[in-house]
Amino acid sequence: MRANIVLTLTGKDRVGIVEEVTQSLLDLGGNVETSRMARLGGEFAILMLVSLPSDQLARLENNIQLLTAQGYKVTTSQTELTYAEKYPDWLPYQIEVQGADHEGIIHEVASLLSQRGISIESMETVTRPAPLSGSPLFTMTALVVVPPHLARQGWEAGLEGAGHRLNVEIKVGAVKSQV
Repeated sequence: MRANIVLTLTGKDRVGIVEEVTQSLLDLGGNVETSRMARLGGEFAILMLVSLPSDQLARLENNIQLLTAQGYKVTTSQTELTYAEKYPDWLPYQIEVQGADHEGIIHEVASLLSQRGISIESMETVTRPAPLSGSPLFTMTALVVVPPHLARQGWEAGLEGAGHRLNVEIKVGAVKSQV
């Protein structure tokens, strides 16, 4: 039997950390199902969904202790089903936000989604300087799953209104395959 684990690691960026973590998982018969990795400032962050034999969980904890001894913060937790798996009739949508960066954009969008019972499956944000002015430009891409009863109720209009208030462009589109 296999266990699904969410593993997070944060700490000083260095050459070889991804190789070390993935080799450690391979040694346990583990497989990285999904991952996100990024340098954020001077720190490196790993977020991954790992499947491994259930009888290797104790050895995984030993490997984690080796990483924490090097100064990394590591957490693991066994997963539950995602909303998309738990509620297969929920509908996937992609939300894209673009505009001048300022405080509160992520919070406003997340709040509107939460109030309507919409689950965020994934979200990526980035701030980059504008090509000519150098002013910070914000971009967000989110995959969400929407309860079927909301699909025809115009929930997107709330996001459109938020876009006007926040002075950003928000686009919503249905995703053809399940999240």
